[in-house]
Amino acid sequence: MQITQQGNERPKDPKLWPYFQDGLRRIDYVLTYHVQKPQSTRKQSAKSCLCFKFRREQSSPPVHEDPELAAQEQRLDYHEDDQRLRREEFEENLREMGLEMEREEGNKIPGVGFLKIHAPWEVLCREAEFMKLKMPTFKVFVLKVNMFVQKVTATLQPKVGENRDVILILSLQILCEEWASYSIFYKYQPIGLIRKYFGEKVGLYFAWLGVYTQMLIPAAIVGVIVFLYGCVTVEDNIPSMEVCDERNNITMCPICDRVCSYWKLVTACGTARASHLFDNAATVFFAIFMALWEICALILHFCFNSLHTHPQNVKLTCRDRMPAYMTIIVMMVFLICVTLAIVFGVVLYRVSIMTALHMSSTPSFRTNIRATVKTTAAIINLIIIIIMDEVYGAIARWLTIMEVPKTDKSFEERLIFKTFILKFANAFTPIVYLAFFRGRIIGRPGKYIYVMGSYRMEECAHAGCLMELCIQLCITMLGKQLIQNNLFEIGVPKLKKMLRQRKIDKKHQEELDKTLHRHEKDHFLGPFVGLNPEYMEMIIQFGMVTLFVASFPLAPLFALLNNIIEIRLDAKKFVTELRRPIAVRAKDIGIWYTLLRGLSKVAVIVNAFVISFTSDFIPRLVYQYMYSPDGTLHGFVNHTLSYFNVSHFQPGTEPTESMHLGYKVEVCRYKDYRDPPWSDTPYEFSRQFWAILAARLAFVIVFQNVVMLMSDFVDWLIPDIPKDISIQIHNERNLIVELFMKQEQGKKYRNTIGDPSPQPLRSRPSSQA
Repeated sequence: MQITQQGNERPKDPKLWPYFQDGLRRIDYVLTYHVQKPQSTRKQSAKSCLCFKFRREQSSPPVHEDPELAAQEQRLDYHEDDQRLRREEFEENLREMGLEMEREEGNKIPGVGFLKIHAPWEVLCREAEFMKLKMPTFKVFVLKVNMFVQKVTATLQPKVGENRDVILILSLQILCEEWASYSIFYKYQPIGLIRKYFGEKVGLYFAWLGVYTQMLIPAAIVGVIVFLYGCVTVEDNIPSMEVCDERNNITMCPICDRVCSYWKLVTACGTARASHLFDNAATVFFAIFMALWEICALILHFCFNSLHTHPQNVKLTCRDRMPAYMTIIVMMVFLICVTLAIVFGVVLYRVSIMTALHMSSTPSFRTNIRATVKTTAAIINLIIIIIMDEVYGAIARWLTIMEVPKTDKSFEERLIFKTFILKFANAFTPIVYLAFFRGRIIGRPGKYIYVMGSYRMEECAHAGCLMELCIQLCITMLGKQLIQNNLFEIGVPKLKKMLRQRKIDKKHQEELDKTLHRHEKDHFLGPFVGLNPEYMEMIIQFGMVTLFVASFPLAPLFALLNNIIEIRLDAKKFVTELRRPIAVRAKDIGIWYTLLRGLSKVAVIVNAFVISFTSDFIPRLVYQYMYSPDGTLHGFVNHTLSYFNVSHFQPGTEPTESMHLGYKVEVCRYKDYRDPPWSDTPYEFSRQFWAILAARLAFVIVFQNVVMLMSDFVDWLIPDIPKDISIQIHNERNLIVELFMKQEQGKKYRNTIGDPSPQPLRSRPSSQA
């Protein structure tokens, strides 16, 4: 941009500042391209080849030229000429728009040319009028803020200064010191400066990420309180006390065929006590709190001007697009089936490895079998999720390109939607299986359900599948955050930079660092690939925090700790490792807000089903108020166990070591609500089963409607635009009206005195960049 000189100000040194060689015109944009070999060099090299060939002909027989090599060189020359013509045409179009350019080819970086572009002030004013950009008003409205709040938050504010016309290089230095540093993680982000340097779209992402991270603070505090409540009350929990009581001589049925034997319920004491940490009375309160928290988090978003997109010169009919649409639908269904097959494969792994560990003769292998199988299966799921995320992202981009959207915005939205569907299914399908399907399609002793011929479907532990769901969610969430989000974002750029530096001599690298200009150094930075990966990892994290929060109340705390690091990590990446992105206007976070809104609605239903069907909250309530003789939970464990006569085992499925416990077992117990074998309807669902099922369905309906009504009330209570901002907008509109009225009065006054001279045009401030 043009810098007007005032007083004795001298032209800027182009070696130190981003200016043209004249030191007056500022570099607004830089384009890089491959430098072609000059035509004279080609001719000279051709002449030298001819001379060398003539000398060889004097001493050796003639050798015919390879036609394939000649044709390849001809195609390469044609390709370079075509690129040069296209570039010259593009530059001519830029000149017609009024832009000024300066070329710099192969001075210090071989094979790379730079086209420096300067936009004059008149061109910027013209484009600003076309885009209807608003200029800041001259009158500043001071909002009344509590002085106590100002004093408290003074240490949290970044030191960016009050000069709004800071040049870009000084802005980058401030961002490095007051934003891209881990030592100031407790401070607010300089959103205004981020927006000024990187554009509204990038600034909007970091503004949303900052608000989302701040909203995680109360959720994390309440989640920790719920977890501590479970830790404090674990000793007073009657069901876990009954499981751990050795006087209750309860013999359980085998968890697998033949190799598994009968076992004592007291051996599940540790699992029962651990399950109470996440399955207690405070879980329902926390689920309701998180539903209201989601609404408050979604209301707090920022609005900027609308995004303008330019349509592509592609006109395709519905008949032209039909093959692409059919391919996309078939491919999406196929990939989701692949995800389901992977989950089924992990299920088979758990079943087979548990059987193999029970068959092992090594005592160390036969101890803690359940914990070993749970942990290894969760780690395998995490590795598969990380690998398939990259595969699904590449496939989603290929499908979107095949679809040929009309605009850039349409392309981005369709790509985001496809990527979200695939990655969401990839991350949450194992969790959904553990929450709602495992342990419910197993059958009963004597009539189990088998897959792949001889593999019996896996059961939940006595305390339910909530503990396994918590383990899976914890490993998946922490693994994705530590490995995929943080380690890859730090390690991969560092590895690429190290490989680039190994190709260059250290002395030569030091010389280049001293002599290269700013735009030449930026050429070696990594390309900006967009904000979609950043948004995607946060949306998946939001799903982890909200969808199954009833089973893992510590999820908001882990998300908060990750985001504190994520903000500074992304800041450092944007400032020091990536090329500066093109500034893009945006009015909101786009389709991501729609996805967040959808996740918040689904989270209410999912948490209702988790509390109702996955945990023992409803069975405990039903027993306490309908079947308990004293109105307490004493006897609840015995109430949840059914009887099975071991003589009713199918042939070949009974335990081979029937005397493993030291006595002959005639009747064993299993967790279900079925009639005993001596009743008129043996092994049929009992009345307690239907009563609990009705209570579970009623709880889902009541919970969902109550939370939805409370969410709508909170949404109505909190305005979309804060009151102080609406007042400021109203004052600005009044100020604009006053300026127009004064201008009209000035015109009337000049007409009356006979002075038709127009007002002077606005000049560009010397300090504005």
